[in-house]
Amino acid sequence: MNKLFNYLEKEYKVRTPRSLELFKRASRVMIRGGSHSLRLWKPYPFFPYSARGAEVIDVDGNRYLDYWQGHYANILGHNPEFIRQAIEPYFNQGAFHTGLESLSQVELAEEIVSSLGQSGLKVRFTTSGTLAATYAVMLAMGHTGRDYLLKIGGGWHGASPFLLKGVKYHPDSGFKNHDSAGLPSDFHRKLIVTKFNDCEHLSKTFKKYGPKLAAFILEPFIGVGGFLFCSKEYLRLARSLADRYGVVLIFDEIISGFHFCASGLQRLYGIKPDISLFGKLIGGGQAVAAVVGRSKIMEGCEKTTKGRARVHFEGGTFSSHEGYMRAGLAMIRYLVENEGQIFSYLGQQAERLRKGIERVFLEQGIEAVCTGYGNEIVQDSSFFMVNFPRKKITYNCPEDLWNPNRSEVRLREEALKLALLIKGVHVVHGGGCLSAAHTPEDIDRTLEAYAETARIFRRFR
Repeated sequence: MNKLFNYLEKEYKVRTPRSLELFKRASRVMIRGGSHSLRLWKPYPFFPYSARGAEVIDVDGNRYLDYWQGHYANILGHNPEFIRQAIEPYFNQGAFHTGLESLSQVELAEEIVSSLGQSGLKVRFTTSGTLAATYAVMLAMGHTGRDYLLKIGGGWHGASPFLLKGVKYHPDSGFKNHDSAGLPSDFHRKLIVTKFNDCEHLSKTFKKYGPKLAAFILEPFIGVGGFLFCSKEYLRLARSLADRYGVVLIFDEIISGFHFCASGLQRLYGIKPDISLFGKLIGGGQAVAAVVGRSKIMEGCEKTTKGRARVHFEGGTFSSHEGYMRAGLAMIRYLVENEGQIFSYLGQQAERLRKGIERVFLEQGIEAVCTGYGNEIVQDSSFFMVNFPRKKITYNCPEDLWNPNRSEVRLREEALKLALLIKGVHVVHGGGCLSAAHTPEDIDRTLEAYAETARIFRRFR
């Protein structure tokens, strides 16, 4: 493995000398040279110069087919022309940030509520998924008067301090550890972790903790945990148990919202949470996130509940920024108007990509298994993650992907990343998601990059 990494790092450094110099400069004034750990891969990240459609061009002139697409925020590719046209008139008026309410936020809220097809919902905007998750948990605790929380092991809800447990897999304890220093020990004790798609474990957990729980927060499509869909049976049980114990059910759709249809994934499942979190796509590439919930719960933002103080959900200085709202509104309206074409195209191309990746590795005697395939509910999935099993395995839960005894995690996270960059493809966690800007020819080019990577891996095995 060390020989493989040495080869890949050498090849990468030859291609990216200017990025290396910028990284050294950044490292003198920034921690590890940046502000987001996932962007700071080893030995150093490339620095982008421009981006359009499916491609990013770095400062050294290298072109990359990009499957990260702004943390999955750009379903139509980088810099769609109609998004720029939507926001330029606002900036041309000379109003960069007024700090005042606007018509566009009302219209965007209306579009989101309409897409969910559920009456009695209210919206409040903020600027990140982390803040949305934090505020949602605060609303649930304020509404119920309880302070225990339940989440899924392997689930990621941003860096919300209430939810930083069970994110990273630990070989000795699985998804049971607290994942951040600097937090009160009470947070760890009152955050309970259950197993993904395990109905029996969920029932037992609710039986033990149900009367104490304020909320159960989950991703119906788990992101960092492995691009896996919850079963309908699991979501139905979650809804039933939440009702039985008076627990607020929160669907984190920061990633899944508007990525499989012009609505939340909840619409396809036909299961309604009490609170939904949206982000990424609803901002059209800008800093927008939303908490959408039942009126009775959301009213906790502005008035006391059962003698308790209101929840201070103010959203932040740049919440509902008019430029952001206009970009989000343009994006959502476009997806609604073109729903019949966009999602089926993405699903078809991603299916070809997933199967093609598995094939080109198998041709070199290497087993690679993609996650991100749809299920009986979701027909069109644009996501793919490439995994290298250590033994015959069906990937059903985050433990399968992150346990180094089950999967070759370093091969996926580090070696595959560098090998593909050398071949002009940018991925995260071994894959990512397609945008509508990725053409069939781009898929061909990507598969050739994976094929060349497979040949490199075989050479160093």
